[in-house]
Amino acid sequence: MGNNNNDDDRPALSDEEWARFMEQAQAGAGQAPQEPSARARMVTARLRAESAEPPGWRTGPAWQERERRGRGRRRLKAAGAVVFIAALALIAVRPELVIDRVTGKAERADKAREPLPAETARPSAPPSALDPDRPTLKEPFKGSPALQWADGAAGIELPEAQAVGGMSKEQVADALEKAKQFLVSANLDPATLRGERPAAALELLDPKLKDELSRLEGSLTAPTKENDPLHLFSRVKPTELKPVGEVVKVRGRMWVEPGKQAGQANVLADYTFVYPLVKAKPGAEQVERAIVRREITFSIADPRKWQATAGKIWLDKMNVDLANSACDVYDGFLHPVFDEDRQAGPAPSGTPVDPYDRSRTIDSGDREGCGSLSRT
Repeated sequence: MGNNNNDDDRPALSDEEWARFMEQAQAGAGQAPQEPSARARMVTARLRAESAEPPGWRTGPAWQERERRGRGRRRLKAAGAVVFIAALALIAVRPELVIDRVTGKAERADKAREPLPAETARPSAPPSALDPDRPTLKEPFKGSPALQWADGAAGIELPEAQAVGGMSKEQVADALEKAKQFLVSANLDPATLRGERPAAALELLDPKLKDELSRLEGSLTAPTKENDPLHLFSRVKPTELKPVGEVVKVRGRMWVEPGKQAGQANVLADYTFVYPLVKAKPGAEQVERAIVRREITFSIADPRKWQATAGKIWLDKMNVDLANSACDVYDGFLHPVFDEDRQAGPAPSGTPVDPYDRSRTIDSGDREGCGSLSRT
């Protein structure tokens, strides 16, 4: 049996292996462990030496992995520097992005864009003041309370129909729908807005009201101060103005009351329409808003008791407030005032009025002459 020590005086067998051999020998089982060959002893010695090397000393796979991680960090730092430089360039071009965040203007602007719930009663106060931002071609309602209003016909929401004044629930529901159709045709139809005859609206009126229909037709063909189509219809001259975008902002409400006598019911509408407009000439960029508020009372009557046509509506009463339209011009079209027009027309006077204030009726806010506005 050879020496169980190797050349560097370390046991070729570990204490655990020798103890296990002795236990097996006493039990009559097992074989004497074989002394490792010279090659095995060399491999064992090299592995022991490598395990004693300090971490990071070798230049094998671990070092390469650290190099890859280092390059990744350098790439991330370079990308971060590019983003930082781009952010500085953006701030230099548009410093309001930072200023608005610092001053809270951006937060107020975000809040000003939140849609309002439907109006179900007369407001108790005018809308809050906003930052006086000017409208642009991309944001025609910027700086206006109308930014939170509904778009177009979506702003004309109908109340639940109920039997009123001797008129059935079905008759009232039909009258509400006809009133909405009239408002849409008269104030939102692109054809009406560009000055065409509002045929769909006129068709809803009772043909038995011949005098009223004749007067309306006359206002469209030969408008006057007393018989102005703007009393009912929103119109501009397409050769002078064009809408900015396709959206008209709308805010208001509709409700039903009994008529003056049995067998009659009234549908009352109170709506404000906001029209962003620009000059119809190449390169025009200044945007002005015309604000039109209408209070209209539509009526229906039981054909069995009154000279009325089933499914048609009457115009019982109307009030209109035109804000930011040239004074003393009665040609049947809206004329918002642009910077280049201010020297030509009469100077506004009186206490400024807020055209977005729906807490008052049109009568209480009526203005004589060329009144001034607090905002448009």
